[in-house]
Amino acid sequence: MNLADSERMAGTLESVGYVCAEDASDADVIVYNTCSIRDKAEQKVYSALGKQAKRKRSNMGGLKIVLAGCVAAQEGETLLRRVPELDLVMGPHHANRIDQLLEQVDQGSQVMAVEPIQIAEDIAVPRRDSDLTAWVNVIHGCNEKCTYCVVPNTRGVEQSRAPEAIRREMLALGEAGYKEVTLLGQNIDAYGRDLPGSAEDGSGRRAWTFTDLLQHVHDVPGIERIRFATSHPRYFTERLVRACAELPKLCEFFHIPFQSGDNDILREMKRGYTHERYRRIIDNIRRHMPDASVSGDAIVGFPGETEEQFEMTCALVREVGFDRVNTAAYSPRPNTPAAEWPNQIADLVKMDRLNRLNRIVNDVAEERAQRFLNHDVEVLVEGPNPRKSGEAVGRNRQNKLVFFPGDGNSMKGQLVNVHVDMVHAYTLFGHQVA
Repeated sequence: MNLADSERMAGTLESVGYVCAEDASDADVIVYNTCSIRDKAEQKVYSALGKQAKRKRSNMGGLKIVLAGCVAAQEGETLLRRVPELDLVMGPHHANRIDQLLEQVDQGSQVMAVEPIQIAEDIAVPRRDSDLTAWVNVIHGCNEKCTYCVVPNTRGVEQSRAPEAIRREMLALGEAGYKEVTLLGQNIDAYGRDLPGSAEDGSGRRAWTFTDLLQHVHDVPGIERIRFATSHPRYFTERLVRACAELPKLCEFFHIPFQSGDNDILREMKRGYTHERYRRIIDNIRRHMPDASVSGDAIVGFPGETEEQFEMTCALVREVGFDRVNTAAYSPRPNTPAAEWPNQIADLVKMDRLNRLNRIVNDVAEERAQRFLNHDVEVLVEGPNPRKSGEAVGRNRQNKLVFFPGDGNSMKGQLVNVHVDMVHAYTLFGHQVA
């Protein structure tokens, strides 16, 4: 989501005449796009701001410093008091308004834009970091109330984009030579809840669900692959799984955070599902798409978590057989209920649990990767391996990095078959076959 927002801001700036600087020291405008999900990322922002504020003071102005994203929305005016050299503080809702906000800065104002707004369709084309794969936002914001999470406070309520606007963006990407699109949303499978109307088939469903959207955009010319993230277990239906199995462009890869394997912790987190419900989702995926990759997110050391509850998370990881799990120790965040609870877990305990879970995650990923050994996989070539000459790199449909001998430059953008000769937990190695 943050990468997509950065591309939108860069595209908006270039549309009004700005040019990307190769080095921050040469820039007239520096934009920090921030994440506030964990405290560590937030502290890195303040460190970077301190260096640029010193440069601005030494140059007597002449540099505009922008803090964008979730830290901006979370901290608001506190940022201006802490770093008075800031010219613009803007939340993620305002990404496509950065040009207008900088105009106010040019008129001598110190600008604060963190209030929730209705997100308008972008006019500027994002400056894509890739000419092969692209991010496409389909729903902004989040209506969940997870007790550990700042996102609803920083990104606002759900706002689904119109299906035709999404399709138009994908049509333009296909015409421009892009081969793969990743559809984005904080809870992407909640898409359409805020759009009007009901389904014409009398099912009682909304007029637009995420499944309907996938069917609507699947035939866009030029786009060879479609992925999506991030899914919420509360909204992940068997109808969606069946559609993914039936639509050939949909890649066999699902990112579905589970956060904990213990129902009491899930209830305290206000996640809205049980570990049994999560397992049924995985069973549906494996029934319809046996080779699909599944990744997830897990938090250890949530307030009140016992050793037995932690072991339930470990058991879930082992039993599901994840291809990847993004793990984190619980980090208290401002303005979230769990941060105020008295039953916080000691940092040493959290780190111990995190290390133990990571070992399990890596072992499970290594074991799960064995299914690709001595099999052919379809790879979208992304280019040459930057670390080894004479080798190309790409991803298979299950989102595994694949390395193989070949000219990555000449094959870039091609779909090739690679026979897998060796596997690691998160990467595959092989040779091209006809």
